[in-house]
Amino acid sequence: MTKPALTLYLAAPRGFCAGVDRAIKIVEMAIGKWGAPVYVRHEIVHNKYVVDSLREKGAVFVEELDECPDDRPVIFSAHGVPKSVPAAAEAREMIYVDATCPLVSKVHIEAQRHAENGLQMIMIGHKGHPETIGTMGQLPEGEVLLVETVADVATVEVRDPDSLAYVTQTTLSVDDTKGIVAALEERFPNIIGPHKEDICYATTNRQEAVKSVAPKADALLVVGAPNSSNSRRLVEVGAKNGCDYAQLVQRAENIDWRALEGIRSVAITAGASAPELLVNEVIDAFRARYEVTVEIVETAVETVEFKVPRVLRQPA
Repeated sequence: MTKPALTLYLAAPRGFCAGVDRAIKIVEMAIGKWGAPVYVRHEIVHNKYVVDSLREKGAVFVEELDECPDDRPVIFSAHGVPKSVPAAAEAREMIYVDATCPLVSKVHIEAQRHAENGLQMIMIGHKGHPETIGTMGQLPEGEVLLVETVADVATVEVRDPDSLAYVTQTTLSVDDTKGIVAALEERFPNIIGPHKEDICYATTNRQEAVKSVAPKADALLVVGAPNSSNSRRLVEVGAKNGCDYAQLVQRAENIDWRALEGIRSVAITAGASAPELLVNEVIDAFRARYEVTVEIVETAVETVEFKVPRVLRQPA
């Protein structure tokens, strides 16, 4: 039986960013240096496949520091942690390695600097997300106020409307964030923003790539985890930019083939914590059902690399 023809538009850049790559490397190098088990507070990155792979190598994932023994190394996830976490690790004389993405650390430093200048912070982010918790935890209670939407801006209660600064979560929708920033600037004309946008290069690049492929395709599949903020934003960006069917899939086995009946083109991308291996798995699943033509749609070339912490580059 002849397979139907299908064009796959492969968005580039997609998948792992430099911060995720570094975080995974940190766990692997820590196991290599100190042996298993090595403890990791929270998922190192939001991807089940990655977490399961590291678990098999000897990583133990926990939610809180008090679940870790004193005599084994602990790693803090790429999303960042409140200041109280490394302080508690130091009090227990634990070996710890901070895998916080350097671009998230940049936001932490900004927040600290603004606070030292007497400014109250407003954070644009998602409530309960580890990155938001980590950033808000850099300053004392009440010094960072969270807004998630334009509507939140109208009701946020500040100490002094003329002594404010804002930061953002690094994985937000670029377009949605612009609207929230505009609302903040309208309500608080003297609010101070970051010197350089907080939304990271990888989030921005992946969203721009989706904007290029979405109008071409009958469907968009984003390979990523349900708890991955940047992956979920890619689905939203696809839907807003002309793709009627935009879905998040963790693995090829999650593809809803019935929903794709009669399609002639599919755009594929991956969130910043999804490995290319899972993208290839999805492509292979399409090849099994269709006569596939792959077209790469590249909107940027990424060359960013981040060094691992010095403690891992030194001999045990």
